[in-house]
Amino acid sequence: MDRKRKSIVELANDNVQDGKAGKFKLYNDDLPPPYKSVVVDTQLPSSGRSSVASKGIDNPAYSQDKKDSISEKSMKSNLEKMDPTQTKAMKFGIMKNIIVISIAFTFLFTAYNAMANLQSSINEELGTTSLAVLYGALVLSCMFVPPLLISKLKVKLTIAVCMLGYSAYMVAQFYPEYYTMIPGAILLGLGAAPMWSAKCTYLTEVGRIYAGITNQDTEVIVTRMFGIFFLFFQSSQVWGNLISSAVLSVDSELVDPEDATMCGIHYCAMDNHTSNSTVNEVTDAKRYTLSGIYLACALLSSVIVVLFVDPLSRFGDYESKKEAATMKDGVRLLGATFRHLMHPYQLLIIPLTVWSGVEQAFIQGDFTSAFISCGLGVHMVGYVMICYGICDAVCSVCFSPIVKIVGRIPVFILGAVANAAIIILFFLWEPNSDDMPVFFIAAAVWGIADAVWQTQINAFYGIIFPGEAEAAFSNYRMWESIGFIITFVTNSTICIDTKLYIVIGFLSAGMTGYFIIEFLEKFKILPRDPEGNILPVTECCR
Repeated sequence: MDRKRKSIVELANDNVQDGKAGKFKLYNDDLPPPYKSVVVDTQLPSSGRSSVASKGIDNPAYSQDKKDSISEKSMKSNLEKMDPTQTKAMKFGIMKNIIVISIAFTFLFTAYNAMANLQSSINEELGTTSLAVLYGALVLSCMFVPPLLISKLKVKLTIAVCMLGYSAYMVAQFYPEYYTMIPGAILLGLGAAPMWSAKCTYLTEVGRIYAGITNQDTEVIVTRMFGIFFLFFQSSQVWGNLISSAVLSVDSELVDPEDATMCGIHYCAMDNHTSNSTVNEVTDAKRYTLSGIYLACALLSSVIVVLFVDPLSRFGDYESKKEAATMKDGVRLLGATFRHLMHPYQLLIIPLTVWSGVEQAFIQGDFTSAFISCGLGVHMVGYVMICYGICDAVCSVCFSPIVKIVGRIPVFILGAVANAAIIILFFLWEPNSDDMPVFFIAAAVWGIADAVWQTQINAFYGIIFPGEAEAAFSNYRMWESIGFIITFVTNSTICIDTKLYIVIGFLSAGMTGYFIIEFLEKFKILPRDPEGNILPVTECCR
């Protein structure tokens, strides 16, 4: 056990009286903010003497972390029996599986991200409706499906099977109708939650084992594993969009500036019949080529997992000793999610969480259709979104060390100012092919802002809700998905000028809630219980 984890256990032993058992929340200022507190459980062996068993530090990326972790005792026992050759082989096996899973997800999201970016342009109302249904199914799936599916199929097969849901959505693109697209979107949404949960479980567990083998800090190693994964994953924006633009650029031309007068703030999806519609028409040949390539990528990702990823049982007793999940697990999580809404900070952070979904859906649905496709042509969507993806990926890596230097408040302000600047640009700018650099600048700045929200909101949840990761991150997924749904549903019913007011309204409300939390946290204004936890709204207001 590493030094920081030892210090927590030593603190626990100092605070536990002999002969007593129970759970204690302890604090250690040597740990980074999200992990300053840890819940430890004291158990009474047959001798009657109290001992401490660490429950592990919550991993915000996976809400089931506390329940599903491989026991420290079992893992330590297995590692002690290994000789140097076995240790080396296990280290190689772990890294090989991390790389293979990363490659599989890169193939999968090369297909999905690029196809999602095109929905508002090539399938219009049907495309955005399918994306709204997709995120609706995702909300329901988050509540019930992951524990059930993972307990039945185990982690490896859960990832492989759920990837097929993405393949179903790609199949629907060959013949896009409501009776093909909507079922495909539902299958994808239902499979997405257990797939991501299983992926996070795999990376977390093998990361803990690797830390035990190398005698390194567990959190450092797990973070490194996720860093490797996202290094591969973020590149999918580049490959997918490059494929789409390469296919759609054949026999295509830029929209004439004189035909782009109804683009940008003047764009209305429900009555947009401008003369550039012919330029943006996607032939069946291009549609079939694009759908075929993306379907092949999605299917290949599932095959890679089945053939080349080892089950977790190779590295320990995780899957053999894991308790079988039932529907009660989903009901319990649902209850915990809604009880967590009584936390004052959760109520205040909801607008910013919804904003996270709104801004992603806006750039994916409204910006691609009203600005890029209308002003340049559908074949340019991929090229512009590559710029967005690269800036998003690079800044996602850069912001964590920046926060350590300047603090999180300036970084949040940077994200808000970047988004506000581009929204103001959208109000004033009439996009056309003569302003080609502006498209890429707008996408790049929005990508920088998105990197703030995707990295810092997650981290902020871990900071303000210590020891409550399961309920807190369930709320995060739910409210972010609602932001996606709101934006995609209104894509074909609200004109861009009105949409921009709604978008900036969510941004303003989100930042207001954020600043209130920072103020309340700095001055410790809200009443707390003896353990330092903020009281629910129902008790605060008594």
